[in-house]
Amino acid sequence: MNRLKILLQSKYFILISLIFIILISFIRMQFITINKNNINEFTGIVTSKKIDGNKMTMIIKGKYKVRVDYYIQDEDEKELLENLDLGVNMNINGSLLKIPNNTIPNTFNYKEYLKNNLIDYAIQADKYEIINKNINILYKLKNCLNKYIKTFKSKNYISTFIVGNKEYLLDGVYQQYQNLGVSHIFAISGMHISMLTLILLKIFSKLKDNKRYIIVISFLMLYMFITDYQASVLRSSILFIMLYLNKRFDINMSTLQCLYSSIILILIFLPNQIYNVGFLYSSIISFSLIKYNHLIKGNYIMKCLKISLIAFLFSLPITINNNFEVNILSIINNLFFVPIISFVIYPLSLITLIIKPLDGIFYTITNLLETISLYFPVLNIVIPKLNLVTIIIYYLLLFLFFNSYRKIYLVLMFLMILVIKLWVVLDNNLYCFYLDVKQGDSIVIKYKGKSIMIDTGGITSFPQEEWKMRKQYYITDNSIKFIKSIGVNKLDYLILTHGDYDHMGEAEHLIDNFKVDKVILNCGEYNQLEQELIKVLNKKKIPYYSCVKELEIGKYKLQLLNTGIYDNENDNSSVIYLNYNNYRFLFMGDSTIQREKDILENYNLKDIDFLKVGHHGSNTSSDESFINHINPKYSLISVGASNRYGHPKKSVLDTLNSSMIYRTDIDGSIEIKLNRRGYKIRTSPP
Repeated sequence: MNRLKILLQSKYFILISLIFIILISFIRMQFITINKNNINEFTGIVTSKKIDGNKMTMIIKGKYKVRVDYYIQDEDEKELLENLDLGVNMNINGSLLKIPNNTIPNTFNYKEYLKNNLIDYAIQADKYEIINKNINILYKLKNCLNKYIKTFKSKNYISTFIVGNKEYLLDGVYQQYQNLGVSHIFAISGMHISMLTLILLKIFSKLKDNKRYIIVISFLMLYMFITDYQASVLRSSILFIMLYLNKRFDINMSTLQCLYSSIILILIFLPNQIYNVGFLYSSIISFSLIKYNHLIKGNYIMKCLKISLIAFLFSLPITINNNFEVNILSIINNLFFVPIISFVIYPLSLITLIIKPLDGIFYTITNLLETISLYFPVLNIVIPKLNLVTIIIYYLLLFLFFNSYRKIYLVLMFLMILVIKLWVVLDNNLYCFYLDVKQGDSIVIKYKGKSIMIDTGGITSFPQEEWKMRKQYYITDNSIKFIKSIGVNKLDYLILTHGDYDHMGEAEHLIDNFKVDKVILNCGEYNQLEQELIKVLNKKKIPYYSCVKELEIGKYKLQLLNTGIYDNENDNSSVIYLNYNNYRFLFMGDSTIQREKDILENYNLKDIDFLKVGHHGSNTSSDESFINHINPKYSLISVGASNRYGHPKKSVLDTLNSSMIYRTDIDGSIEIKLNRRGYKIRTSPP
């Protein structure tokens, strides 16, 4: 025991152990895979569920941990499943889902998500059967609490702060807090756990220390279960237990050593936490505030400012590599929101949960907070993705600064980030990205400080009964995240080749969520979709133009090949030509064979290097005479997997067979990087 105490008291032993465990956790996670064995029947306990319209997603745990997607048949079944208790034992029959990688770089990777959550299989369920309704006491408590919270008018905030479930928070509200850089306070943090444990210790203050701590620890174990072992709750609770054990057995570890030990314990049993953003945030911020607690001095405002600044600096690389932008005013915003949330909203959520008549008052207060948040400043700076070497150098400089207080290290740190930020302008390469937007088109061209998007894509939705309607998914959310990840903070031009939904259906969503300087429309009359967009452009005072002949991208020009006005939307597509250092690009939109003939008559196009094939590979485009004349070296087809149109057509693929063909359904997003020395092509296959 004495030898163990000596080891635990050694800061070097625990620190080296922590580094070793982190490395082992990384290595262990590399060997975890999503199973592909041909299994179509699973039995297990329902540990979580979510219903969105006519789709239910469950996690069941038995011999395997399985994510289940099931499409609900009717309203009666939906009501039945909404009342389904967690903890019931179910038998699921279905087919294994093919789990793709993210086909747009730097966006959500579903395969990695399943792997990092230690999920063995993902299936599409055809049928299910509840085989045992006997639920253990823990799930009964969890079900009762969740059902009770649903009865509150202010359930959005009570659910968020009591059980860590943000399901009831409106997307727009949470997005506003994210924009302000304060969304982290909507996670159950160490401060909340500390407050909760202090309340419990006070309630049981008449008991002996050991008994009351055992009661509190038992409560924390239950609370971790209720909150689905969320990273911040897990880290905070284990740290509390470590601090208790440290005191109980007189080990004499520092608080920082207890933090290291708690992280080691978590990673030993749950190595997947190494990829959990919440765990990384919670751990690094806790480390920084404990390590440099001696700097947090002064009056209340000054202490809050120092806490906010330290947390901001230490979490900055994590923020950048997850959001690719930082609100530099978040340090100031936190001075208001952290105290309000910690000392007003969180305590009131606890009190309201116990005293339900306060629900209306709490609801009014949270609505007031949402209104106030609209008036706080946002100054977002887009910063491209940081590589591992940059992150290591950043933290080395940060540690040197806090340990020596020499401003030169802080200056070097921010200069490094500034260079990364400015590299977008300094980079002499031209990039052309053909984004995988399923059955649609979206292309991004970036050269130095200029950026252009050609079409947005858009998945056509069909009218449904109200109970079937699900939360709308926007492809442009991924497009925006990707654009930010390469350091682009605005689009100089958004070119919409024509008014079909699969080309411009998400233009309105894009300009609502990303800065666009100018919009370029095609020749011809505006259809209804274009007219609706023009109303939004006028409201936002974004200038728009039609039938434009050319646009500048640095010292190069995009030529829009106008051959007249046609009586159909596809032929009126803007066809775009770019010559970059004698590398020739041609973007055909949805132009048909007739338009191809007119282009050949009016323009001298030969030896095209990169052809964006017309109309997703439809046989209404890519006439053999046209293809033979322009003689493309590479043919790029933007097309959705297993689309209902049968694109691309075999006849078109045969016509293009003398070129190298890339398809977004097979190759994912396609990146072409060019400079004076040549070019490179990279893909992001599913």
